[in-house]
Amino acid sequence: MELRRRRFLQLAGAAGAVGAAGAVCANRFAAALDYPARPVHIVVGFPPGGVTDLGARMLGQWLAERLGQSFVIENRPGASTQIAAAAVARAPADGYTLLMVSSTNAINAAFRDNRGCDLVRDIAPVAGVMQFPLVLEVHPAAPFKTIGELIAAAKRNPGQIDLASFGTGTGSHLAGEMFKLMAGIDMLHVPYRGSAPMLVDLLGGQVPAAFDNLPSSIEYIGAGKLRPLAVTTAARLAALPDVPTLAETLPGYQASSWIGLGAPAGTPASILARLNKEINAGLADSDIRARVAKLSAIVLSGTPADFGKFIAADVAKWTRVIRVANIKSEQS
Repeated sequence: MELRRRRFLQLAGAAGAVGAAGAVCANRFAAALDYPARPVHIVVGFPPGGVTDLGARMLGQWLAERLGQSFVIENRPGASTQIAAAAVARAPADGYTLLMVSSTNAINAAFRDNRGCDLVRDIAPVAGVMQFPLVLEVHPAAPFKTIGELIAAAKRNPGQIDLASFGTGTGSHLAGEMFKLMAGIDMLHVPYRGSAPMLVDLLGGQVPAAFDNLPSSIEYIGAGKLRPLAVTTAARLAALPDVPTLAETLPGYQASSWIGLGAPAGTPASILARLNKEINAGLADSDIRARVAKLSAIVLSGTPADFGKFIAADVAKWTRVIRVANIKSEQS
């Protein structure tokens, strides 16, 4: 009799556990159906004004209109975007705190820089947004009018010419390091905390040259306030048809930046799918496509799995570059 009683209690306990688990699943399913029921935060690892911030605001406006809730942009720069990534990784996996993922996050992963966030483990891919080239540009007063002149000057004055980037370990930094490696030159790396503050000093002549995302600089180039020497794409761009590619001087050179949306790992698949669906609808919208084209960028649409594969390929590429060039991160 006692044996049967114990067996009954065990089964009852198991049934209770299953019931509790079922209730949790049901609650998460209901929450996904109601999503979003309150404002959503998109955390950006750069200061306001840069292309990642601009992309987040464009995306947030679209999602707010489609989903009927505010999408608040929260800028948390620092530690090469790892402060923002760590904040999202620690957030509840409920879809209300999202990360504007960028190529800088993939570079951090290539550096094995996991301060508070392992990109692959802690962030679930939601959707790609756009991909864009970088441009090597100089202040108009700088004496270099071509890539050849800049390389020649750097060879005459090793380590004496500043080359700015929008942060150590960012795509801007690695694009510059790859340029120096392939050109066989030494320039002094000057890191900033984002594209916007870097441009302030470049426009003011405090630094002579920089690699920047083209969307952030295109208006200054058009106004003659910056002189583009080369773009980082394999072929010349329609937006700057007279500007050569770096590959024309350094065969095989190619680099690009990108942004997309991520969420804390464990976020319900139904929420990821809904966000992905609405983002892809936005990327198919003629107005948004025109805005993306104006930034000299291309849309980066696809499923969450597609975006995950894209990130993995970028991490692998930068891992190879970092190893060959023996580049060290700030935390090395």
